[in-house]
Amino acid sequence: MLVASLLLAACGTPTAAPTTPPAETTQPPAETTQAPTEAPTTVQTGGEVEIFSWWVGPGEADGLAAMVKVFNADYPQYTFVNAAVAGGAGSNAKAVLATRLQAGNPPDSWQAHAGQETIANYVAAGQVQPLDDFFASTGFASVLPATLIPLISANGHPYSVPVNIHRSNVMWYNPSVVQAAGVTIPAGGFTTWDDFFAACEKIKATGKVCLSMGNEGFTAMHLFENVMIGTIGADKWNGLWLPTPTTDWAGADVTAGLANYAKALSYVNSDAATLSDWQPASKMVADGDAAFNIMGDWAYGYFANPDPNGLALTPHTQFDWSPVPGTQGIFVFLSDSFVKPIGNKNPEGTMAWLTVAASKAGQEAFNPLKGSICARTDCDKSLFSEYSQGAMADWLSNTVVGSLTHGVVAAPAWQTTIDTALKLFIASDLGTKAQSDFQAALVAACKSDGTCQ
Repeated sequence: MLVASLLLAACGTPTAAPTTPPAETTQPPAETTQAPTEAPTTVQTGGEVEIFSWWVGPGEADGLAAMVKVFNADYPQYTFVNAAVAGGAGSNAKAVLATRLQAGNPPDSWQAHAGQETIANYVAAGQVQPLDDFFASTGFASVLPATLIPLISANGHPYSVPVNIHRSNVMWYNPSVVQAAGVTIPAGGFTTWDDFFAACEKIKATGKVCLSMGNEGFTAMHLFENVMIGTIGADKWNGLWLPTPTTDWAGADVTAGLANYAKALSYVNSDAATLSDWQPASKMVADGDAAFNIMGDWAYGYFANPDPNGLALTPHTQFDWSPVPGTQGIFVFLSDSFVKPIGNKNPEGTMAWLTVAASKAGQEAFNPLKGSICARTDCDKSLFSEYSQGAMADWLSNTVVGSLTHGVVAAPAWQTTIDTALKLFIASDLGTKAQSDFQAALVAACKSDGTCQ
């Protein structure tokens, strides 16, 4: 009977493909490079769904596994394929992804930071589709913060599904190392970088590293953005990235920020360039070899999650946190999101993944382990750590600014030019002449982007 039914099905008239593609496959906005319209496809009810990310480290891998568990339960007809690539806050993954996209071999969805990393890159290149119909049918926009929607949109069309909100400006520290050096961290953290440097002198006198840093990849830029924001403040930081900048890249404010950055680097571990990524630098704090580490709140998952992927440390006893010096009342944010590609193998599987990524269940499974908070505003706060509950309150009350390192404020080409100048600076003697050269390179980078005239 089974064979007969299959033969009858094979002989039947195939279902016609739709003549009009859904609204999500319409052309991108006119200001972007036009993408080819996808050919209509017959609905696919199973198969592999390849999801590309850089979540392989402790904490982040745990969060991804939890969201995949929700996906497998909701969509058992699909096989999840984890195409994650390790390293450098996505720098390695982005390089692999660029090669695949150039070859016309996109995964079914990929992780991308909300903001200019998506808009000025994948949207402009016509590599992803707008998601108007998805947002309308799911009501997703109604549970997102109003500040986030413009950052995932171009010409009013949303192009990605944010799964979380991360905070960049967190300073993690070892309470025992700090106490042994006679350092007291004020409630709310150090208010100036000079106060922090005074603490570093005390810690250095005990033979400990004051500020740990990982390899000179994204971790150096992550430190750079936080020192700059802590020096010039939220309004002037935002002013650097406006279409017509209101903060002068060649001005005294940036000069002061670069001087603080150079001094901060003088307290960094000498082996920073040899460390594989941010986790070894964070572990220096956990092991008591360093007092402080400035890293995003994904580090919370690494510190607190259980073995084998986490260090299973006790908050406030074995590790603690405060805002980066000078950033009280500021929330430096980034958001991980997923996109719908043009020309991928399993578009129906893509929509299944995006549905889980947008869902309350998916975000509640993912974010407590990742160390981030939901992009949605209706998640159950009781599922989250003390740190994350505090971040939720700060997200709603602080002044929000975008991260340079993590794709919010600058187009990828501009960010890359800044990174090149930053690496040259780190390789220098960090003196006044090197700082002046670095600032001149930052001015040139803004002009090269076309933002500074």
